[in-house]
Amino acid sequence: MTVARSFSSPGGVRHVVVIGAGAVGSATAIEALRAGLRVTVLEPGEPGGQHATSYGNAGWLSSHSVVPPALPGAWRKVPGWLADPLGPLALRWRYLPRALPWLLRYLASGLTEGRVQHTADALRTLLADAPALHARLAAEAGVPQLIEQRGLLHAYRSRAEFDGDALGWRVRRRTGVQWEEWPQDELRRREPDLDARYTLGIFVPEAGHCRDPGRYVAALARHALDAGAERIAARATGFRIEGGRLRAVLTDTGEIACDAAAICAGARSGPLAAAAGSAVPLESERGYHVVVEDAKAGPRTPTMVADGKLIAHWMDGGLRAAGQVEIAGLEAAPDWRRAEILHAHLQSMFPSLARSAPGATGVKHWLGHRPSLPDGLPCIGPAAATPDIVLAFGHGHVGLCGSARTGRLAAQLLAGTDPEIPLAPFDPARFRTLVPNSACFNAKAV
Repeated sequence: MTVARSFSSPGGVRHVVVIGAGAVGSATAIEALRAGLRVTVLEPGEPGGQHATSYGNAGWLSSHSVVPPALPGAWRKVPGWLADPLGPLALRWRYLPRALPWLLRYLASGLTEGRVQHTADALRTLLADAPALHARLAAEAGVPQLIEQRGLLHAYRSRAEFDGDALGWRVRRRTGVQWEEWPQDELRRREPDLDARYTLGIFVPEAGHCRDPGRYVAALARHALDAGAERIAARATGFRIEGGRLRAVLTDTGEIACDAAAICAGARSGPLAAAAGSAVPLESERGYHVVVEDAKAGPRTPTMVADGKLIAHWMDGGLRAAGQVEIAGLEAAPDWRRAEILHAHLQSMFPSLARSAPGATGVKHWLGHRPSLPDGLPCIGPAAATPDIVLAFGHGHVGLCGSARTGRLAAQLLAGTDPEIPLAPFDPARFRTLVPNSACFNAKAV
């Protein structure tokens, strides 16, 4: 799973185009430069801007987030997902015909504990030391204060509620994750603002968080440019491939001649992957957030509550609550009621939090698109049409966390060196692939 060495650039330096300047793309660009490659970053928007997936996420660098969303018995919940458009996981009826193939694969991936464990074991290799890798990148980019490693907290209302998640924690333990249990008195001492209904805390010391994901990604993108990358503000539309070798990336403003490319375009990577011969079932798990800028109460430790399925922690811009999943595609209009529900949950978690009306000054809402594959694993590996194109997307809920190592892996593939972890579980070829034989492949502009 390495890219063959063939250089068309002056001086024999391999020229690679990184498509996308989000968390994965920016990390890939930095690591490709570190490997001695010439790098062009292709990104139409401002890196780290509000359009970017990582801009509004929960900021968790949760190295223990190895359990896929679908678990045994998840199929029983499908009617509820359809019936409750404002539930923690909702599926819009109009989108169901298009989402159904993805949904069936999603449910099948978690049919047994053995399948869940297989996914967890693979994800652990990708995430295990994520906080340390991000701390290194942040220091290099001049923003070390944005990455903290103070652990993450899961709060439960009772031991019975925790036991309901036993499978997930059992799977985590097998991958090497360790945690501390905080009984009620300890939880009250450490989290005095948290509502008294929470009586048990599960604290994961190894995990970390980012204080401003948008600013962090912008800093990584800027660091790549400062280190020698070139940025072109255009959209990738496809590839020119001749004799099984990549000759150029096609854009809405013309061709970029190159030796290799990495597709790191997040939820919009699907058409490009298909243009490179790899049809993958990529879907958007739409996520919302709310930020209370002038909050006077909140968690001491970044906290996820089991009853609301949301994460709350302090960002540099205020107290953020993020979570939920909505399956409705890339183009459907936001349902801001979902963000308002997050706000209500946040107020319920922290009763002393000033109650601001939805839409009030100082309360901000956001919607983003998690790029998700149905088996809970990203695609990291060569495209079917040519090994000169590397796929690096589809991280679902762990995109920011997994971006640091993914960038290293993608750069290793681009440079023709052996990847530092086994990539078989992430191979795009695990999905049925289409391998066109024509010399030029085009995708709808992304």
